[in-house]
Order: sequence, then C-alpha cells, then structure tokens
Amino acid sequence: MPFYESVFIARQDVSTSQVDGLTDTFEKTIKDLGGSVTKKESWGLRPMAYRVKKNRKGHYVLMNIDAPAEAIKEMERQMHINEDVIRYLTTRVDELEEGPSAVLRAKERDDDRGRRPGHDEGYEKRPFFDKGPDDKDAKAGNAKAGKAGDDKAEGGDE
Repeated sequence: MPFYESVFIARQDVSTSQVDGLTDTFEKTIKDLGGSVTKKESWGLRPMAYRVKKNRKGHYVLMNIDAPAEAIKEMERQMHINEDVIRYLTTRVDELEEGPSAVLRAKERDDDRGRRPGHDEGYEKRPFFDKGPDDKDAKAGNAKAGKAGDDKAEGGDE
C-alpha cells in the first residue's frame, strides 16, 4: 500500500482533547477502510503565517498513514465537512519517516538550549551607559565642565 503524510490544522478555540478526538476519528476511518496510521504527532497550538477563516493560530496534527487511496479520499472528505478543521494537506511519500518529525526535533532543540537571557539576565552593562543625569560622577563632571566653560566665556567678553 502507498504511504502518506497528512497534516491538518484545527481551529484555535477547539480544546486539545477535541483535537485528539478529531485525530482518533480520522484514524478510525483509515483503519475501517484497510489502512493503518503508523505515527500521530500533535504539534500544538501554533501561529499561522496569515489569518485563515478568522483564525490567527491553529492546532497542528501530523499523521503518517499506510493506506489505499480510497481511505485517504474518505478521510479528506470528512476533514472537508468538519467545521473544526481549517486546512488539511495529504502528500504521498516514498517511505515514512521514523522518529520525531522536523517540527518536533526543532522544538526539542529549542527546549534544550533554554531561554535566551532577557534584558536583565546575562547582560553586563557598560560603564558608558551607566552615566546619566542622576549619576554623581556625571554631575560632578558637568559642573567642572560648566565652570571651565564660564571662565572661557567671561574671558572672551572682556
């Protein structure tokens, strides 16, 4: 049987348990028509590049499927009818990918790195930026510069 990768996006206001229910429904359709779902990945609620049917985010789900074409057509028909599914795309592939998908690998890599330091964490301020109007050294320096400037100004007027 041919191999397929199918990704669908569910509306942002649908709960995670409802998304799991949708995935189970589509998986049951595939199994009833003689296929199998070898992998299911929920990528979670992610932002979309542009607004689709008034949604800026969506629940993404990937399924690796080993099934006949009739099963895929029926699953896509059900996805098209279901109002919770915003978009779907099913692609025929030569072989199914083992292990986590590229999206999950990137997510794990970002989690391993940890968060970037914020403005306060891990940032060493330079002394140049510490000098401000409230700084004593800066006030003293301005006062000296002002006096020297006054002397020159007075000398120029005479």
